[in-house]
Amino acid sequence: MGIYDVGQCAIKLLGREAGYLCVIVEVIDKNFALVEGIKVKRRRCNFKHLSPTKYMLEGLKKGATKKAIEEAIDKAKLKEKFEEKHLPKLQL
Repeated sequence: MGIYDVGQCAIKLLGREAGYLCVIVEVIDKNFALVEGIKVKRRRCNFKHLSPTKYMLEGLKKGATKKAIEEAIDKAKLKEKFEEKHLPKLQL
């Protein structure tokens, strides 16, 4: 059990989908994971480009389908969080 497991929610930090929540669908190797979310397409992502959150979706299996992911998000009542963009708080 590490920081990044299947079902762990994370925020994408870089790329066109930066700021949106996604779910880790599969851990590919020590550097990459397969992620997907409501506003995030299924793709390989470097762990350096993810920030883990306190949210965890229970009941997801490795390689879960988009439908299963959306059902898990609805069950956890996190749909609003997945649709809004999370901006980092800058410290001045």
